[in-house]
Amino acid sequence: MLTLTDLGWNLQRSAGLPRDAAVGRVSRVDRGIASALTPAGTVRARIPNRLLSTQDTDQIPTVGDWVLLRDEEIDHVLDRTSAVTRKVAGERTRAQVVAANVDVVFVVDDASAPPKGRRIERYLALAWESGALPVVLLNKADATPEPESAVEHARAVALGVDVHAVSARTREGVELLIEHLAPGRTVVLIGPSGVGKSSLVNAFRGDEYVYTQDVRSDGKGRHTTTYRELHRLPSGALLIDTPGLREVGLWANEEGLERAYADIVELQIRCQFRDCVHRTEPGCAVAAAIDAGDLDPARFASWVKLQREVARVQDRRAGWERAQAGAELRARQRSLKVRRDLDRPRRVR
Repeated sequence: MLTLTDLGWNLQRSAGLPRDAAVGRVSRVDRGIASALTPAGTVRARIPNRLLSTQDTDQIPTVGDWVLLRDEEIDHVLDRTSAVTRKVAGERTRAQVVAANVDVVFVVDDASAPPKGRRIERYLALAWESGALPVVLLNKADATPEPESAVEHARAVALGVDVHAVSARTREGVELLIEHLAPGRTVVLIGPSGVGKSSLVNAFRGDEYVYTQDVRSDGKGRHTTTYRELHRLPSGALLIDTPGLREVGLWANEEGLERAYADIVELQIRCQFRDCVHRTEPGCAVAAAIDAGDLDPARFASWVKLQREVARVQDRRAGWERAQAGAELRARQRSLKVRRDLDRPRRVR
């Protein structure tokens, strides 16, 4: 029989929980119903409307969450230790938690395709923002004669991050990831569609549990996974598979950017002026690094673009929060007025 520890539970979480608390870990969510792994097996639990309709994303159950169960229903979402969070696609300023309580984020890309440095940078900012450890996997290493070249390109933008060339088909390089797939550790796969995330799940599991599709006639992968799901691997690790993200919007956290672009942040510190905008200012260390060929101007442009994107989201969030606070204040004022009117003695005629 499995224990909570086998599912990734940290005993420190037990402090403060009711002795008779029924705890489970969400492995999948389907239209108001969650599958939760427990020591007694998988249970299907209803997600109440008060959680589905809340504006607090910390209380909306997602894959990887630890939850309290009561009467075949999720009663409460326990505090998360980490969360892969993105801005939802489109113009709405709202967060979507892709996976919760993860230890490692596998950023997956295609080793056989032309290098996508800007894309990897964006995914790494998302991964660093989560609070988990990012690792870059370049899948389909068997489909290119020079996987080492793809690794070199990725390492140029993934500073301080391990980069591995792997093949889900031949299982080449999979053994190098053993340290990350230790018992009780939780890993999530993120990346665009068609890079072979579902095939990697099968490679890690050692079977064909997840449906996959052959590549298209142009050599590109096909979109396969349509939902997020947590799998328990033979090694004892927990692996979360996710659909390809068509839009990777950062969720207003500058820390992720600082980690992903640590080299530019370090250069900024050396600039002569604190408010340097890195254009024509004298003593600009960033401009000097670009002129010397030590910093790719495209990488710098990507950093500037993401900074502006995060600033816009922060501004929109602040405006939305002010509007919410105003609406709540007006609602309280209306409620108090109604109470005063009810308590006011009526004149008897």
